[in-house]
Amino acid sequence: MNTIIIKILAADPHSAPGKLADAEIHFDGGELDGLKLVGFAVWQKRDGNGQNVSFPSRQFTLHGERRSFSLLRWIAKRNAQERLEDLVLQAYADHMRESSRSKPH
Repeated sequence: MNTIIIKILAADPHSAPGKLADAEIHFDGGELDGLKLVGFAVWQKRDGNGQNVSFPSRQFTLHGERRSFSLLRWIAKRNAQERLEDLVLQAYADHMRESSRSKPH
């Protein structure tokens, strides 16, 4: 059975403004068993309403202009990337719910 597990890591207090958490995808089963894909982040939307997810990317400079190259891309249908974003956001919501339960009141 091939599955993924999304791990949420609380953002470092020195993280960029608006960064809420880092996320990793751990692979369980199949050819990628035992590996993880890092570089995802959960951010507060600029308007303050909700969150969004940034995907792993590599920054580079071309003619003095800073650009980024996405390391994880959809093959045939964009909704594959949207599904993964939804899974990361759900894992973040679950993480926040669990962490609020474990804090002493």
